[in-house]
Amino acid sequence: MKQKPFFENDAGSVHLVSSKEFPISTTMTGIIEIVKPGAIRELHWHPNANEWQYYIAGKGRMTVFSSHGHAQTEEYAPSDVGYVPQGFGHYIENIGDEDLKVLIVMDNGIYQDISLSDWLAKTPAYLLADNFNNHVEDWQDRPKDKRVMSRRSR
Repeated sequence: MKQKPFFENDAGSVHLVSSKEFPISTTMTGIIEIVKPGAIRELHWHPNANEWQYYIAGKGRMTVFSSHGHAQTEEYAPSDVGYVPQGFGHYIENIGDEDLKVLIVMDNGIYQDISLSDWLAKTPAYLLADNFNNHVEDWQDRPKDKRVMSRRSR
């Protein structure tokens, strides 16, 4: 983990090795996510890969959203494993007092994710207002870029 993180802020970090960093790795991407206490890895999905997780340290809770309005929430501790099918929305929150550390392997050498904050930032406010049946002004203070990790609101 000597290389610069793919993402880092006060809520956590993502260290990533894909075919971009390691060209011979054409069929998999490796990730270490560290989520700080009280923080969350925001809702996102991977359009091109399944995700396998191995929980190394800390306590986490993951919710996975599938089709037809189904969702499942599970809690994870060290040595637990998780799985997210390609295209399923999911988020991970740290529910413990220490850093949550997760090893993630994806079955594609090209890393792709679509995050809720990025999706909302790139969608015109009038379109969000039309679809959520509220006012354009309600969407003016939304994030203007990708969050990746953030602290939970109290």
